[in-house]
Amino acid sequence: MQNPTVMPGKIDAYVDCVSPYSYYATLYLRKNRKALESHGIEVEFHPVFLGGINVGSDYSKFDSERACRYFGVPPIKTPEFFPILSIMPQRCMIYIKKQFSQEKFEATFLTLWEWMFYKSIDISKPEQLAKLFQSNGYSDSDIRQIFEAASSPEYKQALTANTQTALDKGAYGAPWFWVRNSEGKEEPFFGSDRFAFMWQYLGLPFQDVAIVEKSRL
Repeated sequence: MQNPTVMPGKIDAYVDCVSPYSYYATLYLRKNRKALESHGIEVEFHPVFLGGINVGSDYSKFDSERACRYFGVPPIKTPEFFPILSIMPQRCMIYIKKQFSQEKFEATFLTLWEWMFYKSIDISKPEQLAKLFQSNGYSDSDIRQIFEAASSPEYKQALTANTQTALDKGAYGAPWFWVRNSEGKEEPFFGSDRFAFMWQYLGLPFQDVAIVEKSRL
């Protein structure tokens, strides 16, 4: 008998806070998580270091504005200090993922993008990152432990391992998805605009983008 707690399908999302398109994808998957779970599809986010994947994540100004309109978020403002070295924030997120709830981890992850792209705060600076954690309800003790862990060999290796896993799965950017369907087959998907392909692969019913014909009076 199949274990009812085991989802027959899974989406492993490899994301970096330096990537705006990882932000869009995270928002979208969280918004649709309940629908995905109703079909037995689990979603898990994995922090990676995009710099280690060695691919630029810059897209045109026009495409970014279109994406913001589509995903229902304000236009992203690229700060002067962008791109940041995201190693420390990403290591912190791996620790938070391990030590705190899924919702706490994902909500904090979203704040990384929000502070950088909407508040123009350089979250690669420890003092700013500490303030971000405080705003998310972490105690002073929690924050000390987060930074200590992020500077430890264990979590340095953990980010390297996550990044290598993405590379081993063919990653050339972020967000990168590794998807397993109900038949146990697995394939990669890239970007925040390939969800229709993903849903087809998973055999999910979905409403595709359709043009509404203009009425003729």
